[in-house]
Amino acid sequence: MNNELLEALTLLEKEKDISKDTLLEAIEQSLIQACKNHFGKADNVKVYINPQTCEFHVQAEKTVVEKVEDDVMEISLTNAKMIDSKYELGDIVNIEIKSKEFGRIATQNAKNVILQKIREEERKVLYNQYYGKEKDVVTGIVQRYLGKNVSINLGKVDAILNENEMVKGEVFRPTERIKVYVLEVKDTSKGPKIVVSRTHPELVKRLFESEVAEVKDGTVEIKSIAREAGSRTKIAVWSKNPDVDPVGACVGLNGARVNAIVHELRGEKIDIINWNENSAILIENALSPAKVISVIADDDDKTAKVIVPDYQLSLAIGKEGQNARLAARLTGFKIDIKSETQARESGEFDELFEAYDNYNDEYDEYDEDYDGPYEEGAEDYDEPYKEGTEDYEDLPELEEDSYQED
Repeated sequence: MNNELLEALTLLEKEKDISKDTLLEAIEQSLIQACKNHFGKADNVKVYINPQTCEFHVQAEKTVVEKVEDDVMEISLTNAKMIDSKYELGDIVNIEIKSKEFGRIATQNAKNVILQKIREEERKVLYNQYYGKEKDVVTGIVQRYLGKNVSINLGKVDAILNENEMVKGEVFRPTERIKVYVLEVKDTSKGPKIVVSRTHPELVKRLFESEVAEVKDGTVEIKSIAREAGSRTKIAVWSKNPDVDPVGACVGLNGARVNAIVHELRGEKIDIINWNENSAILIENALSPAKVISVIADDDDKTAKVIVPDYQLSLAIGKEGQNARLAARLTGFKIDIKSETQARESGEFDELFEAYDNYNDEYDEYDEDYDGPYEEGAEDYDEPYKEGTEDYEDLPELEEDSYQED
């Protein structure tokens, strides 16, 4: 019997990942509960279990008295002397209780205690296992649609992908494998309740960590993410190592790394930009691929005014304002974008445009100064060349006969 119990506990420990000590504790509690059901009380009952062999003993501690008033708690001096002649009044005698003597009801209750403990521990193990994966990405298998929600099997437990956490337009097929972001893990009486997401920005970050070794080891850091799930994502990256290009590391050779993530996100576009501590430069980068003339950023108010060339205005704003909206989320600034013509007409940027025009004039002047010496040098170079040419042309011509003789 003890060997069978040991094998059963070992099997449970392996399959359910429940420690043997916990199971032995459950058996101890079940035996005490059986004693309570059988005798009416079990305050004086002790259970001793050998964890190596699973051999157990149930003993009741009884006080030696002259006249017994409580059979469960007391024993007469005469009976105590029959066990051992050294016992005296007031001594404690350990009486072995045979578990085989328990009635059917007591045995059934003990069994229920063990099963209940196993279920509780199994739920606890599952909860701890998946709670450790909270705020992380896991791979699941699509089970079925529950109304507009989707049931995703994560291995030992099912998770729920709610409608509001699904990318608009995404359709899943049963048995399809997808990656999801674990939003929350709750402990309930029916086991852990897991809520997952396909729209959370952190999903993109975790996918980059799995695909890009430099992000995983911390060399490249993702500073900020702005996402409109199913359409476009912008991420700002920064490298701790000056020899590592953060954007290049995330893109990968021939775009292999970023393309793998785009494929997992079913074609969602991803813009990767360089992070910069200078807010103006960061905003300029965030508005990529649009070109920017100037950025005036107020770090205190978190506002920025941006001027772009006229032909770049629609690109900077993006379709339905998406590019500007994502840039604002990425940087944390409220961004006001104006074309060069709009900015000149408003008169708000006169000083800026004056400096801008002066810069262009100085550039043109510098360009002219550069051409002058070059042209002058070219003329100086041509003269000796021409002189040499003239000298060469003045050489006497060889007579045909002398040429043939030679």
